[in-house]
Amino acid sequence: MNKLENQTLPSLLQNSFKLYGENIALSYVNEESFTYNDLNSEIEKIKKVLIGQGITKGDKVAILSRNMPNWGVAFFAITSIGAIAVPLLPDFHKDEIQNIIEHSEPKGIFVSKLMYSKIEHLPVNLLETIIYTDDFEIVKAKSTTANINYKNNFIVEESDLASIIYTSGTTGKSKGVMLTHKNIVFDAVQSLSVERVKSRHRFLSILPLSHSYENTLGLIVPILQGASVYYLEKPPTPSALIPAMQKVKPTHIFSVPMVIEKIYRNQILPKFTNSKILAILYKLSFIRKTLNKLAGKKLYETFGGKLEFFGIGGAALDPVVEKFLREAKFPYAIGYGLTESAPLLSGSNPRISKFRAIGPVMEGVEIKINNANPKTGEGEVWAKGDNIMKGYYKEPELTKDVLTHDGWLKTGDLGYFDKDNFLFLKGRIKNMIVGASGENIYPEEIESVINNFRYVLESIVIEKKGKLVALVHFNYEELEKQFQHFKEEAVDYARKKAEELKTELQDYVNSRVNKFSRIHSVVPHTVPFVKTATKKIKRYLYH
Repeated sequence: MNKLENQTLPSLLQNSFKLYGENIALSYVNEESFTYNDLNSEIEKIKKVLIGQGITKGDKVAILSRNMPNWGVAFFAITSIGAIAVPLLPDFHKDEIQNIIEHSEPKGIFVSKLMYSKIEHLPVNLLETIIYTDDFEIVKAKSTTANINYKNNFIVEESDLASIIYTSGTTGKSKGVMLTHKNIVFDAVQSLSVERVKSRHRFLSILPLSHSYENTLGLIVPILQGASVYYLEKPPTPSALIPAMQKVKPTHIFSVPMVIEKIYRNQILPKFTNSKILAILYKLSFIRKTLNKLAGKKLYETFGGKLEFFGIGGAALDPVVEKFLREAKFPYAIGYGLTESAPLLSGSNPRISKFRAIGPVMEGVEIKINNANPKTGEGEVWAKGDNIMKGYYKEPELTKDVLTHDGWLKTGDLGYFDKDNFLFLKGRIKNMIVGASGENIYPEEIESVINNFRYVLESIVIEKKGKLVALVHFNYEELEKQFQHFKEEAVDYARKKAEELKTELQDYVNSRVNKFSRIHSVVPHTVPFVKTATKKIKRYLYH
């Protein structure tokens, strides 16, 4: 990588076009690829379209689209003329989309045809321009581009806003995180101190590009380094993902914990526990390690056999699953960051990962543990660096709550450093429950125990009248299979079985946690919990 002239997206792109012109840049798994030269041409075309629609520096343009090569084209075209991209999560409800569009006031939107129904009933005055992401057909135009004299004289500065990303958080209202060109490019460049991406690498993108995690690390980093990014034509279900991995043979994938946890619980663990004899043997350490190593080899081949880096972030990884990945010799790595930090702050690569740790602080970034407990070393994680956001859009008071006058971001996470300066996280401060005798109880730790009970898919632990209550979503599909001979009544039997499992689960958990973390009751939850883009449960909905 040559040194960039400045830390802006146009500078980054021009550097990559010069160095990697014939390399594959963006592609669907089963379609013709964009080279870097093609990407350059496409971006120039869309820049002309935007300018022809009267969009200039400082204007905002939304993107509501599933992942595809044209998502990146739209994003880079917007930011290359100094306009501001407003990526919208595909999972947002149409009412939430309307609220965000009203709040951010974009002049136009790129929308994929599958998502168009979410905006077709918006008030007509909200958007001047609507363009399909799939083929860049203009659906609604402010003016024609026929007689526009195309000039791209917009000078993009490092301090200019590149993106406003609305978070779908665990604590309620979406906030618009303002990220500058420098925030994003700095984070992308510094992330190379964690994992050295090369032009030969192939990324398979499975997370929404509208999230900072995939946007910076899964799009901008590979483009910075001349690598290739592949997108699925369909949602990343196993039936679409497995053939794609066999074809692309990716070297890099970014994921959230839920993906690998589901694979472990639904496909790997049952093979070791369905047989009573094997289940007993699997509890013996040396046999478990051997079996996990064999399973790891098979899993590695399922992922295409060339994987070098399986990045896990966005939420905490279950310790049982992490132990499996370590014993399986699977090339996983943990990263930590926030949308507000563009996003990466700390992380490891598969060669230096440590059990339950995040990893060292990324080069160029400072992290301190504020007001640390003198006994445990735990305190709130604060971060500082050129990747820290400008603030929340139109929310000065909320910005003051999280950004100090001297530039520290209060993350809201509890953590500590070990003797090797690896960062460890305990949980969210807002989630922490104070016990009857003043003990700090971290519900995430209890939930990781609950989630390893055979029939549990997910859970949250809350406090009710001074008692710990576990809301549990059981695997009703698996339970129904046990009663399939009852046909129509299988669902009712499955729910009765879930009720019967409550006491067994409570005993299972309480024998594995400390005295003040024991749960008082289990409440079955028949439908999956509502989640954010990184598959964290929106806890505020259940308190």
